Amino acid sequence: MGATALALVLCAALLHAAWNLGAKKAGGNHHFVLSSALGVSILWLPVAVYVGWDTLPGWSALAWAMTFLSAILHLLYFNVLLAGYRASDLNIVYPVARGSGPAMSALVAVTLLGEHLGLGGALGLAGVVLGIFMMAAGPSFWKAGADATARQRRRAGIRWGALTGLTIAGYTVSDGYSVKTLLLSPILLDYVGNLLRVPFMLPAVWRDRAGFMPALRAQWPYVLLMAVCSPLAYVLVLYAMQLAPLSRVAPARELSMLIAALLGGKLLGEREQGWRLLGAALIAGGVIALSIS
Repeated sequence: MGATALALVLCAALLHAAWNLGAKKAGGNHHFVLSSALGVSILWLPVAVYVGWDTLPGWSALAWAMTFLSAILHLLYFNVLLAGYRASDLNIVYPVARGSGPAMSALVAVTLLGEHLGLGGALGLAGVVLGIFMMAAGPSFWKAGADATARQRRRAGIRWGALTGLTIAGYTVSDGYSVKTLLLSPILLDYVGNLLRVPFMLPAVWRDRAGFMPALRAQWPYVLLMAVCSPLAYVLVLYAMQLAPLSRVAPARELSMLIAALLGGKLLGEREQGWRLLGAALIAGGVIALSIS
């Protein structure tokens, strides 16, 4: 993976960890998801108009179909991720989700898209997977006398994280095909996909419409953070996918877990900081192996 692609992924990792911290602190639900989508629609409209004024009218039926698929997969991703954050810790849900998804994406890229990992890449991918396991299942998970509530909370985090990872693998492969094969603009793919998600969010919010404005007043700083950082982080990753193989870019995104491991311990007071940092460092080593393979 070239220096430019790696730099894009590193910037995306920082932005991604930042908005995930915000989403965790917000305790977001369907109100948060819709507010964030509306924020993206407003803030990124000038950029989308500038980029898409000439190109969007020429999109093929396949381009629209892939963008619609991306919208559905991202909608599932956000809702499952937020459910995981409500049920467990950032430092459990985040590494399982962010690690299992790209690991599955890399395997799909190798088996279906004809990409090759090589020995260094395979060892790097194994490092990412092992690091995820260390971060998610710390010492207290195996301790015989461990607190039952804590164990249940950790198990819930692993389940929700794995389910989130499945959605990540889906949209990573789908969007990778869109930007690499169909040559869709990453900015347009993300923005139009966000617009297509909004109608699906409205029914749940309408049923609980009395709670929308109170939730927005309480969560608006985190909504703004997500509306700015989430699209920017993902657009940078999509541009990296145009420059480097998907099987390298997807696992390299997990450098964000180094940041999340620090944030989860320092700002959220989550436990087993040293163990999780060790797992995050192993993930970082795996990413380095993937980037140079």
